[in-house]
Amino acid sequence: MHVNHTIPPIYDVSSNILILGSMPSVVSRNKKSYYAHPQNQFWKLLADVYEENILNKEEFLHRHHIALWDVVKSCEIEGSKDSSIRNVECNDIVWLLKQTKIKRIFITGKKAYQLYQKYIRNETNIDAVYLPSPSPIYQMMKYGEKLNLYKQIRDS
Repeated sequence: MHVNHTIPPIYDVSSNILILGSMPSVVSRNKKSYYAHPQNQFWKLLADVYEENILNKEEFLHRHHIALWDVVKSCEIEGSKDSSIRNVECNDIVWLLKQTKIKRIFITGKKAYQLYQKYIRNETNIDAVYLPSPSPIYQMMKYGEKLNLYKQIRDS
């Protein structure tokens, strides 16, 4: 199925960290919200990294100068499976960098990282930091191990 990314990036001019995923899941696309699947650990990981409750996701991101978007603008995908992503068109990450003060890029998941490396890295000249997927499907790593890696966001 061909899918277009319809959720705008979350950022402001003071954003200095960018977190990129691959393509929103079916649940996220339907809710028009990033990492919206109730079992996705993304928002819990960020809450634990910054040791605070997230009452308003957008306010939280702005307060911590974090921008949020995805690598993929459109693609063919089966449901929410990153491994099925084909015929990719990427979002204009360079455009976003010009609107902000982003100096660090973190990427959640192997497919997003591979696509960034293949299509975007040479345009941005920013080495991205790989973070394990917060998806409920990715269970190769325990939550505490993921949390330790996600703490790099706060420490950057």
